[in-house]
Amino acid sequence: MSKHSREPSKPRVAVVFGGRSSEHAISCVTAANVLQAIDRDKYEVVPIGITTGGHWVLESGDPERLSITDGKLPEVDVTALPVLFGADRELVVTEPDQVPGTLGEVDVVFPLLHGPWGEDGTLQGLLEMSDIRYVGSGVLASAVGMDKHYMKVVFQAAGLEVTPYVVIRDRDWRRDPQACREAVDRLGYPVFVKPSRGGSSLGISKVNSLDELDAAVGEARAHDPKVIVEASAKNPREIEVGVLGGLDGANPEVSVCGEVAVNGGGHDFYDFETKYLPEGEEYTALSVPAELPEELAAEVRAKALTAFDAIEGEGLARVDFFVDADGKVIINEINTMPGFTPTSMFPRLWAASGIDYPALVERLLRLALDRPTGLR
Repeated sequence: MSKHSREPSKPRVAVVFGGRSSEHAISCVTAANVLQAIDRDKYEVVPIGITTGGHWVLESGDPERLSITDGKLPEVDVTALPVLFGADRELVVTEPDQVPGTLGEVDVVFPLLHGPWGEDGTLQGLLEMSDIRYVGSGVLASAVGMDKHYMKVVFQAAGLEVTPYVVIRDRDWRRDPQACREAVDRLGYPVFVKPSRGGSSLGISKVNSLDELDAAVGEARAHDPKVIVEASAKNPREIEVGVLGGLDGANPEVSVCGEVAVNGGGHDFYDFETKYLPEGEEYTALSVPAELPEELAAEVRAKALTAFDAIEGEGLARVDFFVDADGKVIINEINTMPGFTPTSMFPRLWAASGIDYPALVERLLRLALDRPTGLR
């Protein structure tokens, strides 16, 4: 038996991570935990990294190397052997001065990329064209869930309330920045300035006055030329809910509610440092389940399912809401591939709902293996 031959009884899972977006490191951290959680008695696992330059490589999948260590962010090994998908869902590895070799057929892909060129429907489209099953939402839901502008359009059409917002496209800012400033000014301050197609709170700024706006737009544009500016909800509580696809065609399930609160340390909101770096942990409180009146929690959970259905989500999502001082439920966003470390909110929500981390990974793989590719 060759080193790349497979055991026929085990489905082969390609865990794909890294990618070209600014969320490359967080994708690696997510992969470190998923690789540890997959049951090797049930699945054969092939770790595939995508470098920041877009090259696909056969990674070692070493969880320790893929973790944040002493504040240093991990990245995919650029010296690893190149790999690609060939005919009949086979993985092909190429070594210098060697005939390309096959790693065999892949049964399902677990795509753990965050941000553009991975979470936004691009990778999903590639896998659909290759007739390879994969975890998570399809092309449309992934694209809508990545773009905060069109996400809001879809949510409003579904009857969900969103915060007032202004979109600043690249051509708008270059042609008439003053008109953009005036549009934002009409929202009232404070506002949040965000890359429209970004995540992990990278490039997001809270702006309290007009004189802070240009710098915040510049920071967001460093991640995405399309920027969205959102009005701030009134003294909001940030409530998050997990959605998980139902097995055997059953309706999706929704988790208990969780709450994020950030206090002190110079952090005005749940930013990258408070989410992922150890020094931010002391300023962040994640309460699962959230202390909400039963009726309000039921409303949030119902609206999470409405949002998931509105974008035609599949597999999994985390849906984020604001509950303002008047008790009004306002949807913030949906994440079709949420943070997936054991300390991230999505796994915590499901652990509190009775599904621990390994069981959650198993559930997602089963959902993907049972779902066909193509139109559905």
